[in-house]
Amino acid sequence: MFRPSPLEIALIVVALLLLFGAKRIPDIARSLGQALKEFKKGIRDGMDDSSGHQGGSGPAPGGS
Repeated sequence: MFRPSPLEIALIVVALLLLFGAKRIPDIARSLGQALKEFKKGIRDGMDDSSGHQGGSGPAPGGS
């Protein structure tokens, strides 16, 4: 797997500073963290829903 060197990381940070400015980067990081948290919560809730539901969406057994 690709691992960036310290020089490459520094270049990425400088590029981000130039693109967004120092004031916007904490806001972007905060909103990204919140989005990731909501995504994980949605995945966890989806797994809880699917594990509690044993049957499929088909008809009940013994039905006509």
